[in-house]
Amino acid sequence: MSSNLPAERIARIALDIESTGYAVVPEFLPVDVVAALRARAEALDAADELSAAGVGRGGRRVVDAATRGDRIRWLDAHDDDAAEGVLRDALETLRLELNRVLALGLFEMEMHYALYPPGARYAPHVDRFRDDDARVLSCVLYLNERWSADDGGALRLQLEAREPLDILPEGGTLVAFLSARFVHEVLPARRARWSVTGWLRRRAAAGC
Repeated sequence: MSSNLPAERIARIALDIESTGYAVVPEFLPVDVVAALRARAEALDAADELSAAGVGRGGRRVVDAATRGDRIRWLDAHDDDAAEGVLRDALETLRLELNRVLALGLFEMEMHYALYPPGARYAPHVDRFRDDDARVLSCVLYLNERWSADDGGALRLQLEAREPLDILPEGGTLVAFLSARFVHEVLPARRARWSVTGWLRRRAAAGC
């Protein structure tokens, strides 16, 4: 099982991030890898290992389904899962290229599976904690099969001085964007919506 990412595709993502702050990449990973990640997420959900996601952290963390209705499970680097390994390798290749081209200082990654049940949403927000600037690049890989516009569930990015960009969660598509720059939201879907969501991070500044 391999990602087989061409160097020109990684370079294109870096160029898009540099020029617009975001990139949308269909077929980022092969179909078999996406299917294996989906099967892994479904198995974890069947084993009751996905938990209601919260907003905030520490003593300020709250669970409020009206604001954020997904269930998540963090990926563990020690899990011996081949598909997760392919995804990690692909994002590591992207991390190195972004550091080379854009000097973002990306140091590590964190990822979780996310399941939005029908009707669930995530209200507009920015992917940065108020007291922590470590998250630099948000990455979402969609795991859904045969998704259409009628299914809803788009990721809506608020673009500066432009109409919002709605991105359907089609299986295999990667969306990457600068975490501090874009207010975004997940619109309600009519069926279960699966993804792996993560962040490429730098070392947090002293005092954060």
